[in-house]
Amino acid sequence: MTDTRNGRREAQPDSAFEFTGTWREFLPIALTNFLLIIVTLGIYRFWAKARERRYLWSRTRFIDDSFEWTGTGLEMFIGALIVFAIFLPVILFFQFGLQAMVLRGETLAAGLLAAALYFGIFYLIGVGTFRALRYRLSRTFWHGIRGGSADGGWYFGWQWMWKSFVGALVLGLLIPWSKTSLWNDRWNRMSFGEHRFEAAATPDGLWGRWLLIYLTPVIGLLAMAFLGLGGALLGDGGDGGEGAVVGVVIAFVLFYLLFLVLSVSFYAAFYRRVASDTSVAGLNFEFTARTMDWLGLILGNIALVIVTLGAGLLFVGYRNWAFVIRHMEASGEVDLDRLLQSTAYAPGEAEGLADAFDIGAI
Repeated sequence: MTDTRNGRREAQPDSAFEFTGTWREFLPIALTNFLLIIVTLGIYRFWAKARERRYLWSRTRFIDDSFEWTGTGLEMFIGALIVFAIFLPVILFFQFGLQAMVLRGETLAAGLLAAALYFGIFYLIGVGTFRALRYRLSRTFWHGIRGGSADGGWYFGWQWMWKSFVGALVLGLLIPWSKTSLWNDRWNRMSFGEHRFEAAATPDGLWGRWLLIYLTPVIGLLAMAFLGLGGALLGDGGDGGEGAVVGVVIAFVLFYLLFLVLSVSFYAAFYRRVASDTSVAGLNFEFTARTMDWLGLILGNIALVIVTLGAGLLFVGYRNWAFVIRHMEASGEVDLDRLLQSTAYAPGEAEGLADAFDIGAI
C-alpha cells in the first residue's frame, strides 16, 4: 500500500487498515454510557452512540492517519424526533383509523389504504438505508477530508422497493441479484472528497450458496421425518412416541444449526464479493473474513452476553467494529494533493429513519 505526495511514493505498512483500540480503554466509555442511558430513561443513547463512534473512529488507522467522527448526539436525537413526528400519526391511524373505517363498512378502502401505508413504510426503509450511509460518510473525516452524497436517497427508495420485490419473486431465488444491485445503487451515489465510489458487484459465486439456504427447509423436514420415524421404531414398548419426539427435536436443532452456518456462509461470500468490486480514488478494497471468522464473531458475542448475564451487550458494537476493520484491506495509490474536500451536502438530520428501523451501516 502506498500514498503519493508531491511526487514522492511513501511505503506504508502491509495492512492499510489497523484498529488500535483495546477493551480496557473502551470499558469506561461503555459503563458510563450504560449508566447514563438508564438514568435518562434511554434518551442519552444518542449521545452514547456518538461517544462510542468517536472512540472507535479515533482508534482506526487508514494508511498514515486515523479517522475522525464529528457527528453529535444532538443531531441523532433531532433525527429521531423527526421520525417520531412522521410515524406517530401513521401508527395512530393504523391503531384507530383503519378499525373505524372497517366498522363503518369501508372494508375495501381500508384495505387499500393499509396496503398503501405498508408500501410507504417499505419505501422509507430504503430511504433510511441510504441516508444512514450518507450521514456516516459526511461525519467521517480522514486528513481533514470527509465523504457524503448530494443525493437525498428518494430515488434509491424506489430502487429498494422494486428490486426487493423482484428479488423475492420465485420464492426468493433472485435475492443475490437484488442485494448486489442495491449495493451498487447505494455506493455509486456516494463520494469521498471529490471522488465518487465505483461499485460494480455481481452475484457471481453467490448463487450456489443461496440455493443451499433455499433447500435447507426441505432438508430439515426430511430430517425431522427420518429421525422422528427412526426414534419411534427404536423405542421399546410404549416409548415409541417419546423416541419420535426426541428424534424431531434433534432434527429441529440440527436444522437451525445448518441454517445458521449456510446463512453465514452466504453473507461472508457476499461481503467479500461486494468489497472487492468497490473502489474510490484509485483504491481497491478487499474484505477477507470467511465463514469461520463470522461464526467465531457471532458465537463469541452470544457467549459473551450469556456468561456476563447480558452485560456483554456493551461490547458487541466494539467487537463488530474491530472485526470489520481487522478484515478490511485496500490496495492502490493515494495522491493527497488531488484528494480535495467534498462539496456534497452534509445532512443535519442524522440517521433517524435508519435508527427507527434498526438498520446498520453496512
